[in-house]
Amino acid sequence: MASPMRSLLTDPARYLQSFRLFLEKSTEHQSMREFMEKQLLTLIASIGNGKSTINILSVGGGAGEIDLLILSKVQARYPGVTINNDVVEPSADQIFKYKERVAETSNLENIKFTWHEETAYEYESRMNAEKKSKKWDLIHMIQMLYYVKDIPATIRYFHSLLEAQAKLLIILVSGTSGWETLWKKYGSSFPLNDLCTYISSADLRRMLDSAGLKYQFYELPSHMDITSCFTEGNKDGELLLDFLTETREFSKTAPPELKRQVMEELKKPECSEKRDGKVLFNNNLGVIVIEP
Repeated sequence: MASPMRSLLTDPARYLQSFRLFLEKSTEHQSMREFMEKQLLTLIASIGNGKSTINILSVGGGAGEIDLLILSKVQARYPGVTINNDVVEPSADQIFKYKERVAETSNLENIKFTWHEETAYEYESRMNAEKKSKKWDLIHMIQMLYYVKDIPATIRYFHSLLEAQAKLLIILVSGTSGWETLWKKYGSSFPLNDLCTYISSADLRRMLDSAGLKYQFYELPSHMDITSCFTEGNKDGELLLDFLTETREFSKTAPPELKRQVMEELKKPECSEKRDGKVLFNNNLGVIVIEP
């Protein structure tokens, strides 16, 4: 009998709902912000040397929260320099939110925004068809490599677009995170199809090592409060479970035994820690900065 389980990505509205709840319940953006505040200026210290224009490509820019933080750092390092910020993002809803955010943000006068409603693969195909290979001073891919079919090829392509002093910044879940444990154990039971690939910073580093690419690596501590997942029928808990398993309505459609095992796994120290009566899932992130 065919499983009633469906990938969460087959329901874009529910995916966005669960993703926004994940951001609300986790320290994901807080961890990224701390990293940007402490490390980013050093990393971008030479990307715009001697340039009157800096070109930045955001691949999977989402609703722009982290993008605008990155842009503020580039502005601080290169005051008055014109910045072209191109955004590749397949979700029309996220682009709409991004544009709203830009409209509400001051000090963006010297930044030109261009949005492309497409995936990384569609962008690459379009550029190849138009025989264009624009070079960039900074390319960033934040939490988006899971939705790429051929990860080594995608990295190779975007790496080939880097200027001499440029950087390719990638953020994804860490090899030390609860995601690594959960997905390595149960990924094959989830209905991922080819919509989503499980990859952690540990996997990516292996790929980069075998490709001979130079990079720096940073580990960012982060957690997500998943306490509500253990209250039967809790709406937030169900949405978070969907996000953790990339499965639409996981708690209603998963076979009882799989659900039981996943719920047990989520409580184990490899996935979560109990603190002040809460269950905090290990959402550690890995930041990889690749040199040209």
